[in-house]
Amino acid sequence: MNETEEIDLASGLAAFESKHFSSAMQYLSPLARAGNAEAQYRVAIMFQNGLGLVANEAQAFAWLQRAAEQNHGLAQHGLGCCYLAGQGTVNDDEAAVYWFQRAAEHELAGAQLALAELYEQGRGVPIDLAKANRLYRQAGF
Repeated sequence: MNETEEIDLASGLAAFESKHFSSAMQYLSPLARAGNAEAQYRVAIMFQNGLGLVANEAQAFAWLQRAAEQNHGLAQHGLGCCYLAGQGTVNDDEAAVYWFQRAAEHELAGAQLALAELYEQGRGVPIDLAKANRLYRQAGF
């Protein structure tokens, strides 16, 4: 990433955190198109929640997928949620398990909790209460 891109990312993240979503999109969308995973994740969140633009689940899913494939933990968690709820894609419990497992490797408690529930319920995986309990403990429950 060159210096200009670093400045644009910092400016975009600052605008996002300050809830100036139109400005955030102006800074982050070119970086997202260029492959920056953090920018892709933030653009996805804006599309998912209609922040500064019209909500679009399909666009949110597409941007989450791009970031998740680059090992962005929060995007992996978000993609798992999309598959679990069928938001922007079809409901697919096995795909949700896959993405929650990847996110759990980043020690994200939310992903560990979601994965524990899937193992407890046998959604996308065979029921495994021992694994569910381990994941609950890892998540702090």
